[in-house]
Amino acid sequence: MLSIALAGKPNAGKSTFYKAATMADVDVGNYPFTTIDANRGVSHVRTDCPCLDREERCGDDDCHDGKRYVPVELIDVAGLVPGAHEGRGLGNQFLDELTNADVILNVVDASGGTDEEGEPVEVGEHDPVEDVDFVEEEMDLWLASIVSRNWESVERQSRSPDFDLDEALVDMLTGVGATELDVARTLRDLEYPEDPIAWTDDHREALAREIRRRTKPIVVVANKADIAPEGNVERLRDAAERVVPATADGELALRKAAEAGVVAYDPGDPGFEIVGDVSDQQRDGLERIREVMAEHGGTGVQGAMDTAVYDLLDHITAYPVQNDAKWTDGQGNVLPDAFLLPRGSTPKDLAYAVHSDIGDGYIHAVDAREGMRISDEEELEEGSVIKIVSDN
Repeated sequence: MLSIALAGKPNAGKSTFYKAATMADVDVGNYPFTTIDANRGVSHVRTDCPCLDREERCGDDDCHDGKRYVPVELIDVAGLVPGAHEGRGLGNQFLDELTNADVILNVVDASGGTDEEGEPVEVGEHDPVEDVDFVEEEMDLWLASIVSRNWESVERQSRSPDFDLDEALVDMLTGVGATELDVARTLRDLEYPEDPIAWTDDHREALAREIRRRTKPIVVVANKADIAPEGNVERLRDAAERVVPATADGELALRKAAEAGVVAYDPGDPGFEIVGDVSDQQRDGLERIREVMAEHGGTGVQGAMDTAVYDLLDHITAYPVQNDAKWTDGQGNVLPDAFLLPRGSTPKDLAYAVHSDIGDGYIHAVDAREGMRISDEEELEEGSVIKIVSDN
């Protein structure tokens, strides 16, 4: 399962985002370090279900009338403060929790209502643009410290006649999520001495920054967009490549209202309908949320996760089935499973995602949409429905 981590300074709204996205029972408070131990839960990214191309919708619990929700892990950890990479606040604990995350959502208080330490101030008093580079810098320096601490081992290995720098770095960096391909591409893009003993702190920091960029890409969530002073969200968009305006408070309110049967709303919808009895005060609150959604195309919570997985990580959703005519599994369930795979994945990659035994026994695959056998090298697309034929 893909893992998305929520990063940011204290009191930016990470725990509210987490609660809204998972509906888990977590502490939410207006003070720094509300989160001490990392919260881990299951949330979802949203895509169009292939059942939309058939006469009947599938009955899967993760499909809401053609809106398919695919599980991902969501991690909410302690907030960062300046100097976190040196252990300030709960920095080391926070950063270590990011080791296995595939992508980072940097939750920024777009209202400017919290200072760099996460302490409440007047809305607009703090410049949220400062919080964009701050998180990235702390992560880079954290990874640089890991590289530095382990560099002596690389130097010792370099004295061996069969020393290979790529292999040594892979051994060091797999613990932070780097693959052999990540290391190879990083070294290809850097200038460095062949002898590790000649490397300087600048070389090691450049290595760390590039590895972090490849293994922990970042989407900025401009949270509290509903109360942000005019221009703040646009300035954040100018400061970062991917920015999603959001109101985690608004999403949480809608999810609770939907659970209570007060509104008709699915996560990621651009709007909602009031279907139950509400007080005048509740109606006013819901209408304020509606105004923000109209401006930004939704609350941004679902949009941020979708952007992270489908845009930044460039993943697709593929659906394995046993019956390619009915798109069912062995029990007759329509489209029961959905897998997130990197773009460029093949039918055999999907087989291994289902189970290593299925991958080991892979024989061929059938495109259930076309009813035709496809090449083992065929690249799957978003919404591919595939029958895998295996001897296991």
